[in-house]
Amino acid sequence: MSARPTSFPPPLIILGSPRSFTSLICGMVGQHPEAYGMPELNLFMSDSLKGFVEELTGYRQIQIHGLLRAVAQLYGGEQTLLGIDMARRWLLTRFGVSTTDVYVELCRKVAPLRIVDKSPVYSLKPENLRRIRAAFPDARYLHLLRHPRTQGESIMKVAKGLMATLANSIDYSTDPPTIDPQLVWADMQRHIMEFLADIPAQHQLRLRGEEVLGDPQGQLGVICRWLGMSDAPGAIEAMLHPEDSPYACLGPVGAHLGNDINYLRDPTVRPGLVGTSTLAGPLPWRPDGKGFEPRVIELARQLGYA
Repeated sequence: MSARPTSFPPPLIILGSPRSFTSLICGMVGQHPEAYGMPELNLFMSDSLKGFVEELTGYRQIQIHGLLRAVAQLYGGEQTLLGIDMARRWLLTRFGVSTTDVYVELCRKVAPLRIVDKSPVYSLKPENLRRIRAAFPDARYLHLLRHPRTQGESIMKVAKGLMATLANSIDYSTDPPTIDPQLVWADMQRHIMEFLADIPAQHQLRLRGEEVLGDPQGQLGVICRWLGMSDAPGAIEAMLHPEDSPYACLGPVGAHLGNDINYLRDPTVRPGLVGTSTLAGPLPWRPDGKGFEPRVIELARQLGYA
């Protein structure tokens, strides 16, 4: 397989922290007639497919669910137990290839549509982002934001902050240590911003998720025009129905996730759902009553939050 992506549109990679509307907005953009919205592929966590699969053991096996569901759907036409078994065999036959080769094969499979991928794990480590650029020099990047307070509150509602714990978003200065999602929020935004500093301006777009949900038709039009896709009313209407995606539901046993669990349970668009928030005051997830760290406040203000 060739790693030279020349026969399909460059993928759109949505970069953002978990619980930042990445699932919903990926699902929306992925319903455009010229796009193909993927579940979380997570492929660029590793250089090789073998390393990727071997890294995802124990609880982390859920991070391969999205890839299994995509392969089952694209190559078997269904996401069933048999389809997932086929997808596992598909991966085994490619153990010796790079994750770039696998990604290119998926891009060619859906061509002429453009892949839309929103794997938040990419922004955890700069090396993940560098792998994307090396594989797809012309990739497009949507930096999707959410206010650190509401994002943190949302994170902490998922299995009592398990997502923050797995990302090591922990304040070790307290006894006992305190799970604090503001830490990984800041780290991920920095990783994204430092990475995008070297990306051509026309290949990147930054949006606040609250504004997209407040004016979905208008903001989806902005995304379409930036990508060079049609912004006709029919295209925008299709994007308002992410629930029509084959991945906008729970999958079969063995690959039931592949995306945010709340999105999978209710993938519909509810405009204006998220209200305003503040950077001032104590954080509800901290028992010591502390607020945002000064560096987080500075970064959030730089990104347009108050």
